[in-house]
Amino acid sequence: MGWRVRAIRGATTVSENSVSAIREAVHELLDELELHNQLDMDEIVSITFSVTRDLDAVFPAAIARERPHWKNVPLLDVQQMHVEGSLERCIRFLIHFNTPNSDIEIYHPYLRQARHLRPDWTLAQAALSSK
Repeated sequence: MGWRVRAIRGATTVSENSVSAIREAVHELLDELELHNQLDMDEIVSITFSVTRDLDAVFPAAIARERPHWKNVPLLDVQQMHVEGSLERCIRFLIHFNTPNSDIEIYHPYLRQARHLRPDWTLAQAALSSK
């Protein structure tokens, strides 16, 4: 079978709109991503980070670029559409990557209060990480 584009979703929340709080949350989210997924940084097509309108202290992509091997990954920051009553202070990502393995297990990290966004995936991820 040939190469295929796959996607990984993930999200987290931050305690406050500050550079340090956003940096901590982004690194925690990306640590979890890297720990549970077999990602080759050269196979990533692009990553889009979205933030809720109450987060504007720093770009998550700028924080991601601080990490080893992330400097050449195409990154984009956007503002998440506001829906009244939705989760506040939330950072999400969508990663598209190429893989020759169409059966690869994907871990979608949903951390902190963002666990409630996809409870179905959160339970499945707990089972995957306990293997």
